[in-house]
Amino acid sequence: MQEETSSIPSSSTLSTKTAAESKRILLVDDEPDVTITFKMGLEGKGYKVDAFNDPEEALAHFKIGVYDLLLLDIKMPKMNGFQLYEELEKLDKEAKVCFITAFEVYYRSLRELFPQIDIDCFIKKPIDSEELIKKIQLELQ
Repeated sequence: MQEETSSIPSSSTLSTKTAAESKRILLVDDEPDVTITFKMGLEGKGYKVDAFNDPEEALAHFKIGVYDLLLLDIKMPKMNGFQLYEELEKLDKEAKVCFITAFEVYYRSLRELFPQIDIDCFIKKPIDSEELIKKIQLELQ
């Protein structure tokens, strides 16, 4: 008679989730090349990314309590990143935000518009994937 073996996998065969795999990011930039590049780089490191090129569409599809980080381009048509953040913050006050910009002047504008919040995460374009990942990891710690 043959002895039955356990079908429960050993701890060495169980896959372990990385910190990134449990993090979800909302990415909004009106430049499709940027959203594609950022999304591919972030997903390659295990993050889950919902990407939009239209801020109004992103707002319409926003999921309360789901996102660990909002990556918002500042200069977009229809609604800029500050306006989008203002609307998203009304829905989810806990979500962290990083603004994406090619212009340093927007940092001062942010401070004037939102003096009550402490936002230090600005991602300056252009940025390579490795530097983007480092900034995201720091922000999500």
